[in-house]
Amino acid sequence: MWLRDVIVPGRFFRDRRDAGRVLAEALESYRSRDPLILGIPRGGVVVAAEVARRLGADLDLVVARKLGAPGQSELAIGAVTADGGRWLNGAIVSSLGVESVYIDDVTRAETAEARARERRFRGERPPPDVRGRVVILVDDGLATGATVRAAALDSNDLSIVPS
Repeated sequence: MWLRDVIVPGRFFRDRRDAGRVLAEALESYRSRDPLILGIPRGGVVVAAEVARRLGADLDLVVARKLGAPGQSELAIGAVTADGGRWLNGAIVSSLGVESVYIDDVTRAETAEARARERRFRGERPPPDVRGRVVILVDDGLATGATVRAAALDSNDLSIVPS
């Protein structure tokens, strides 16, 4: 389920907490399934915290970093997570003619940054065990969806089930 599926076009949120409140209302049916809410730092954690609070759910985070296109760092050709999960948008990679050496270089750099951020946010605490859990990934915006896709492919064997 995407937040865009539960909002009225043209609706603005007061802030990320307000967006979390609206999302939590839309996800109310998951309350009884003991969900794990994973926020993607930075802004997604604020939204996720509100969802977790309202659903009485566990809260944690997953660090994902965008892989920017050559010369267009804001255009995601994919994304990576701290533990090496990676998703690439093959259509964009192909249409821009992005070379594998560039993809390898940017993957290494962004994975290292994701690991550093995860250590800063998580400390020595291990990542949550997602096996057998209903996991709800939350970010504060989706331009291409690359970071959420990478987080869903994280190496914790998280599988995507359409809602």
